[in-house]
Amino acid sequence: MGMQTQSLLDRVGPERRAEIEERVETLLSELSLEQKVGQLNQLNADFATGTAVGDMDIEQGVLDGDIGSVLNFEDLDEAREFQRLAVEESDHGVPVLLALDVIHGHRTIFPIPLAEAASWNPEMAERSASVAATEAAADGIHWTFAPSVDVTRDARWGRVMEAAGEDPYLSAEISKARVRGFQGDDLAADDTILACAKHFVGYGAVEAGREYNTVDISETTLREVHLPPFEACLEAGVGSVMNSFNLYQRIPASSNDFLVRDLLRGELDFEDLVVSDWNSFGELVQNGLAEDLRDVARECIEATSDVDMVSGAYSTELVDLVEDGVVDEGLVDDAVRRLLVLKGVLGLFEDPYRYFDEERQAQRILTEDHREAAREVARESQVLLKNEDDVLPVADGQSVALVGSLADSADDMLGAWRAEGRPEDATTLRETFEERVDDLTYAAGCDLDGSVSDEQRSAAVDAVESADVAVVAVGERAEQSGEAASRAHLDLPGDQRALLEALIETGTPVAAVLFNGRPLAIDWTADHVPAILEAWFPGIEAGPAIADVLLGEYNPSGRLPMSFPVTEGQVPIYYNRLRTGRPPENVDVDLTEPPAHDGEKYMSRYLDIPNAPLYSFGHGESYTDFAYTGVTLGDETVAMDDTLSVEVTVENTGDVTGTEVVQVYVNDLVASRARPIKELAAFENVELESGESATVSVELTADDLEFWTADEEYAAEPGEFEVMVGHAADDIVATETFGLVE
Repeated sequence: MGMQTQSLLDRVGPERRAEIEERVETLLSELSLEQKVGQLNQLNADFATGTAVGDMDIEQGVLDGDIGSVLNFEDLDEAREFQRLAVEESDHGVPVLLALDVIHGHRTIFPIPLAEAASWNPEMAERSASVAATEAAADGIHWTFAPSVDVTRDARWGRVMEAAGEDPYLSAEISKARVRGFQGDDLAADDTILACAKHFVGYGAVEAGREYNTVDISETTLREVHLPPFEACLEAGVGSVMNSFNLYQRIPASSNDFLVRDLLRGELDFEDLVVSDWNSFGELVQNGLAEDLRDVARECIEATSDVDMVSGAYSTELVDLVEDGVVDEGLVDDAVRRLLVLKGVLGLFEDPYRYFDEERQAQRILTEDHREAAREVARESQVLLKNEDDVLPVADGQSVALVGSLADSADDMLGAWRAEGRPEDATTLRETFEERVDDLTYAAGCDLDGSVSDEQRSAAVDAVESADVAVVAVGERAEQSGEAASRAHLDLPGDQRALLEALIETGTPVAAVLFNGRPLAIDWTADHVPAILEAWFPGIEAGPAIADVLLGEYNPSGRLPMSFPVTEGQVPIYYNRLRTGRPPENVDVDLTEPPAHDGEKYMSRYLDIPNAPLYSFGHGESYTDFAYTGVTLGDETVAMDDTLSVEVTVENTGDVTGTEVVQVYVNDLVASRARPIKELAAFENVELESGESATVSVELTADDLEFWTADEEYAAEPGEFEVMVGHAADDIVATETFGLVE
């Protein structure tokens, strides 16, 4: 794949590297076996983010040398006390690592990661992660369990909100940007934290979209779909990787020799820390792959998984396994060495209290600059799904009826995994509209769970009937997406569709604003509501960011990172599907209509819905229009070691400034394995004023054409390829062909 893995020690200069390595080896020679095993034991301090596990006195455990890292602590004072006990009172004096799930902001909450991916702007993802790192570091945190880089194509799975969508390439670009944002240039700096790429690997393919369910994928799917974002994170220098809960080839990821030892450490050359997910070691017993925790500890350490999060398998069994001659102590030493190197690179040996500073905490958390960054990211994350009759933006002087309890719910704006986010920090759409819209009427319309009373419906209808335009907030609550929040049905919860139906009947133009953590199946809404703005869960600057778009102060530029299905019966649904023989891709069969004759019946199709998604990957409208002309390739053939240029001229043919996301896809026409009908290979954001045009140029190499061949290697095969340029995966403007030659 041409990837250059960068380890933690690669990130420091030679002098400091030598100091860290010397300190680590000295510690390894001084620590007892019990103390070394204690370093690999991670326990939970204050609040659980998983199923119940055994309790332990954390302070006593740190004092006794039985704990090497702690997650989920409450505040800076508690963290400082853990560190004081470790370095001043324990026998070994090794600092503890302090960790928290900082997923999309720490106190300044940004849009959920799926929303950030909708910006198609890695710089925005990097900026968000950098702000989160600055705040988390000021709050005593060394380590975040982010980014989540699971490629997922089933919106029923609640954790789609935590990653970057259905496409390996877009996910890779966004994920490595997040790693850069969290880790910066120097992990010893007081405004950076260690990142963790998770969940290794295949977790996004849980069957039926049901959390913690089994996964059954081929090695080709593993390598072409699920690995690329991890490879990108490793190339960006991510310092830790988290095991996933799922099985691969019916062996749990935590103890899977192929995944961890052979693939991650061997083939991908990852030299740093692997941590379990919450009790994922212990769940080997439930999976039927281990008889007890003794088996668990042996299998996981032999697979080279290093840190045991909360299961207690290592702390209770590993010493005996070594003393009984079952496990080589060298495996324990290797794991501890990787953890100690991490602590050294973070600068904890020189100053274990470097992350504890009340003055810095007061100066760096929830600053105006951070709020402005959250607003900018939230603006870029919104996707205008449709805008018939130019209902949006709301014109100056129009009277507005704002409907929907979600427009007034600060708590739901934060989404799931909100770290230290607080509802009182968030600004709602209602609050912002009350400041910025002169003629405004608000009606709740429904409860937050989507239930609608007759009184609520009547009040909402009255408000909309007397307004020039209605803005209606609908969607999910924050708790309806995220971990352990799978949904069998993807429609609007409760009676929200019925509310929309009543409002549409008034004849007043309606714009729906969607709050959600996943793609929704909203075919009726798409058919009947003239304007739909996808706002996701936008974070603490929800109100200002959404109002900027609705009132025309910002032209929406987001594009979907996941396809929206017509109904959940289509999922998993994604744009880069494999070809089928019925119909062949070059035969024109309208799959949106019932079959006209028997020849059309025997096709890969549904009888009751179209094959196509409601809104495809890459889709997004604008308040202006963009035209593509002059799509050209640099040559008709390109050699394996050459570069192919792709150029397109983009013109803003509308009346306002806007940003177009130029999307470049490739299609390998004949190969040794079946290839997707198209794959995203490059994209470019270009901002243009009204009437302005620009030439966008991207370069493709053989690396962009590689896949897992029938010879079981990553390679690009000679042959004919198509290059497709367009506005979205289903809106291709031009297709050109070139040949790849030896």
